[in-house]
Amino acid sequence: MKKTILLLEDDRNLNRGISMRLEKEGFRVLSAFTASGAEDLFEKNEVHLIISDINLSEGSGLDFCRKIREKSNVYIIFLTALDQEIDIVTGYDMGADDYITKPFSLMVLVSKVHALMKRVGTEKTSTLKCSDIRVSLKEMKVWKGGEPLSLSKKELQLLIFFLENPQQIFSKEQIAEAVWDIDGQFVDDNTVPVNISRLKAKLEIDAVQNVRGMGYIWTKDVTKE
Repeated sequence: MKKTILLLEDDRNLNRGISMRLEKEGFRVLSAFTASGAEDLFEKNEVHLIISDINLSEGSGLDFCRKIREKSNVYIIFLTALDQEIDIVTGYDMGADDYITKPFSLMVLVSKVHALMKRVGTEKTSTLKCSDIRVSLKEMKVWKGGEPLSLSKKELQLLIFFLENPQQIFSKEQIAEAVWDIDGQFVDDNTVPVNISRLKAKLEIDAVQNVRGMGYIWTKDVTKE
């Protein structure tokens, strides 16, 4: 069965070009030109990945992403001309898994799509525990002291990465590649430190340590169930 991609792009020529390329790669592509149209397609189909523009003539890609994140952990790639750091950070805060700025290479987009699609259906159904923190990989939810903890999609993926690899030192580049599925050069130099700082503030435990000149390490023991 082909995996399904929902493409929200109001530039019809670009939409058609991306759709044709992805279909050649073996994917089923649902094309939408408005946020409302994309929402309708999402509700009526099993979607494995969303590629969404941010600036739309009708609606907002960010608002669309926010609505999707309220009910689904489907993978999302933003495709946009907005390339300022604040725009990229906002995109990730809204729950995006990746962010590609225009103009872009179709080969790069296809590579990122394949990287995310490899994850579909492979998530473990286990639980990770550390101190008073519990993460359900099946539900993609986090609890601290028995209470639900609100994390952005990137913060959650970052936490899972550390919990699955405790007591190991990882460079910023390795973390960027593992969590953002992209080469370090495509990530702003502050992206990893900023997200780690936000995660630590929300967890309120001193588990992630910076190893000068080497990277970061999760220092506490983790149990897996």
